[in-house]
Amino acid sequence: MAELLKGKAVADAIKGEVAARVEALKARGITPKLGIVRVGARPDDLFYEGGAKKTCDAVGLAYEVFEFPADVAQDTLEKAMQEVAANREIHGILMFSPLPQHLNEKKIRALIPVEKDVDCMTLAGAGKVFADDQTGFPPCTPTACMEILKYYNVALKGKRVVVVGRSLVVGKPVAMLLLREHATVTICHSRTENLPAVCAEADLLVAAIGRAKMIDSKYVKPGQIVIDVGINEDPDQPGKYCGDVDFASVEPIVARITPVPGGVGSVTTAVLCKQTVAACELQHS
Repeated sequence: MAELLKGKAVADAIKGEVAARVEALKARGITPKLGIVRVGARPDDLFYEGGAKKTCDAVGLAYEVFEFPADVAQDTLEKAMQEVAANREIHGILMFSPLPQHLNEKKIRALIPVEKDVDCMTLAGAGKVFADDQTGFPPCTPTACMEILKYYNVALKGKRVVVVGRSLVVGKPVAMLLLREHATVTICHSRTENLPAVCAEADLLVAAIGRAKMIDSKYVKPGQIVIDVGINEDPDQPGKYCGDVDFASVEPIVARITPVPGGVGSVTTAVLCKQTVAACELQHS
């Protein structure tokens, strides 16, 4: 039976650290604040927003939601984002994506100042991550993966890591963060030849391909550690969620694995707050 790398303990540890940093800032007369920009009311956005608010409240972080109807005009949203960006009381900006199709999302993203880009929405923010400039903020989900590995003392130096997925949201940035810790990283995707065999060679497998239960027993080996980033509707249990890993077939084989739910996803809002506080500290350094 594999050890479960549960996210709650990791999130609680992060929140304890962040709360102390918030208090230190408030002692200087500075209240760190997150600006949340949401267009429409998609259920997944509302769910994440609720979790972010709850975590902000737990650590003493201020927040403000800027909500717009789904049919908001491009110029209206641009003007609003410019105002949020210029607001000196807001230190971090989270914008829910994707935006409705009638909007030019690339143009809206570009209006977020890189120093307030706490979820790596901009090309400038991504550039900092890929250039190993630690004044930039990686996306919250890959950072949550790294926080879990750190909390559970997973050795990365010199280890063989396979990342399945090459998106700018998870796959590519998590590979950069793993390289920062001196892991040897292979990025795979749907066109990788002999994908199960490549995955089974890894010491650490990060599943971030966005396909429910794709990673099964053929992809893993005894002693392996598996980080499951996926969050998908369970094809076998409507209304419930599962990861990119077929937990039932993989868990008896590997040494350690993150559950879904209760794994990576439960750490992301704590990371969001941590990066907002770090942004505030940099802006007031």
